[in-house]
Amino acid sequence: MSYAKLSILDLPDNIFKGKRVFVRVDFNVPIKDGNIVDDIRIRKTIPTITYLTDRDGRVILASHLGRPKGSRDPKYSLKPVAEHLSRLLKKEVKFADDCIGENTRKLVDELKDGEILLLENLRFHEEEEKNDPEFSEKLASYCDIYVNDAFATAHRAHASTYGMAVNVKTRAAGILMKKEVEALTKVRENPEHPFVVILGGAKVKDKIGLIEYLLPKADAFLIGGGMAYTFLYATGVKIGKSLLEEEMVEKVKDYISTDKIVLPEDHVVADKIAEDANYKAVRDIPDDMMGVDIGPITIGRYISLIPETGTVFWNGPLGVIEVDEFSKGSTEICRAIAYKTSQGVFSVLGGGDTLTVLEKTRLDEDRFSHVSSGGGATLEFLAGMDLPGIKILDDRKD
Repeated sequence: MSYAKLSILDLPDNIFKGKRVFVRVDFNVPIKDGNIVDDIRIRKTIPTITYLTDRDGRVILASHLGRPKGSRDPKYSLKPVAEHLSRLLKKEVKFADDCIGENTRKLVDELKDGEILLLENLRFHEEEEKNDPEFSEKLASYCDIYVNDAFATAHRAHASTYGMAVNVKTRAAGILMKKEVEALTKVRENPEHPFVVILGGAKVKDKIGLIEYLLPKADAFLIGGGMAYTFLYATGVKIGKSLLEEEMVEKVKDYISTDKIVLPEDHVVADKIAEDANYKAVRDIPDDMMGVDIGPITIGRYISLIPETGTVFWNGPLGVIEVDEFSKGSTEICRAIAYKTSQGVFSVLGGGDTLTVLEKTRLDEDRFSHVSSGGGATLEFLAGMDLPGIKILDDRKD
């Protein structure tokens, strides 16, 4: 299918005036003691919100937060998000104490041009994740225009990402969604060469779809993280107590045979995963230790393989980034990609734990061509899958 989807930038400016615009956002942010710990996902939605309010749209924001399992749980309330967003926008963000019901309907009906209302956590109702038709219709009844700006949830066919959109005439992508789809489509369908994929994280099975889809297109895969040890084991290398997915060994042998897979030559190994662990850099992993990061030789080799032109996609840390001593491989590679981006390479960082690496390096997102907000959604998109939350949006008519 085509991913040339309609975005709010494609619609006439005057279409939003006086209209109720339902925007599915991703405000699934960490909250501690009522305070937002990391507001990057909130800040990423501001361009869409301000674009709509500047055009006198009546903006209704909706999101999930955490896993309340279909029941009301105060620790998963979005009220702190409404307060935080108000401060960021320097403008009142009204808050509804539920996402459906008479009080919510009243607040929606009272919205004036340019005003903003945030609904309470969608997942306080089990019908959200079940994509319940009646629940979907209730959400759809709030709006004239549906906008999805939550790429990270686009791989889920929930009521707010799919079911309600069926009942709305105009369905468009927000500005963040548009950027995500365009950047990831470039990687997926038309990458400039040389095209290098850097993969880390714990498990091979989480990346199978992506590897199989991109393997014919990529020039090299640089492998790190826990998943590297399954690859190394498949080549006959002793991996000590390192992470191993035995059920994936035969599968990765097929990948290795393509000669596109590049594996670590040395490792940081430790006796345990902790700040006080005994650790060292070695070529051969002792039987009583485990690999926790790529070693200095591998860091140098991987950096040399990152091109200054072409395309680089990176998803997943290359070591145990929770422990500072085991995060050097990830942070050095991250800095190298930032530098190569300044030289001309088109760089895309996948979401999830890769964003934690970015925080450790204290590099701004604008040092890269694109930093994805998605985790599973990014992986599924790059595996060639049609994501329900994108598929349901209107196609752009050029």
